[in-house]
Amino acid sequence: MHSDSNSAPDWHKYRLDYFPVVKKWAYFDHAALSPLPVPARDAIADWLAGISLDGDTDWLTWNSRVEKIRARVASLFNAEEIEVAFVPNTAVGISTVAEGLSWETGDNVVIPQGEFPSNLYPWMNLQNKGVELRIVKTGPFGEIDLNRVSEACDARTRVVAMSWVGYSSGFRIDPAAFAAVAHDHNAFFVLDAIQGLGVFPLDVQSMEIDFLAASGHKWLMGPEGAGLMYCNKRLLEQLVIRGIGWNSVQNPYLFHKVDLRLKESAARYEGGTRNMAGIHALGASLDLLAEIGLTPTASPLAERVLGLTDKFCSELEKIGFQCQSVRHSENSSGIVSFQAEERDAAETRNLLLQNGVVSSVRHGLLRFSPHAYNNEEDIEKAVHLLQNSN
Repeated sequence: MHSDSNSAPDWHKYRLDYFPVVKKWAYFDHAALSPLPVPARDAIADWLAGISLDGDTDWLTWNSRVEKIRARVASLFNAEEIEVAFVPNTAVGISTVAEGLSWETGDNVVIPQGEFPSNLYPWMNLQNKGVELRIVKTGPFGEIDLNRVSEACDARTRVVAMSWVGYSSGFRIDPAAFAAVAHDHNAFFVLDAIQGLGVFPLDVQSMEIDFLAASGHKWLMGPEGAGLMYCNKRLLEQLVIRGIGWNSVQNPYLFHKVDLRLKESAARYEGGTRNMAGIHALGASLDLLAEIGLTPTASPLAERVLGLTDKFCSELEKIGFQCQSVRHSENSSGIVSFQAEERDAAETRNLLLQNGVVSSVRHGLLRFSPHAYNNEEDIEKAVHLLQNSN
């Protein structure tokens, strides 16, 4: 499949060629875990076949592929290769930042209310160092007010950390605006990008993002255990390694030569052995997203996903469900949550699951999160089931 600026992607072909999940499910749970597309599945199968038949004889080839994928990750959000590290998940990426910065008693971190625990517990864990966690109240639909965040900051604020997209509400921020608030207070801006990366364009340079972390198993459509971290190259020396390993140094394969000179790149944070199979699969999914047209400045996937979530809101509201997600174009996302009177969300989710529709429940709300391969027929199936479930 190929997309360019002069033609829209063939979404029907994309769906049938790459997503066998559609044979069984109307799948709306990408904010939790994405089914693997065919290229990612095949990348894991190839690696498994290789290590089963040949052991480590192709290890150098595997490693070379990892470095090519690092370049692909960097191109995804306009970073340099030396600014990208592979991490198991978002929590490890954010913890690497939280534990790696230097702190003094009286410093503070500012985050919004309702953050996913991966972007909460690492900052809470700094309280034993005398660091205050300031949580900014959000609106009823997860709205984050720029002025409230700014008012929570002061001369002792070291970090402003927030999710690009709220995991429950689906509220999407403008990272550049909040990065500017952080920098106005001489603080770092840390972005949990997991619920937006893979759909929406992101340019870490123009947005002046300092640190970023994201797992690959949601909108990037990779497997669990293969994620990424971005560290602005200017900050490498300010972020101390707390989990150093043999692969953190400049000559990692000279095991007999002790030489603790760290890599001059974010790869120093990888420590030891990497998840080869997972990273290979993630790379295959990234190649697919790039082929469709995802760049740091444009994304046909975003247009597609927002169109599908708009359709969800329109159709479900017709049958009595109330959308609990902001739908302004600059703040909407691939996540929409709904509330229905006299319906238990968990029971409703189970009903859908028993009839071939996958969704989630968060904070007592029914959550749908379609990706670009979903179509209107999938949505109509879900709506029909809900309409006729009374």
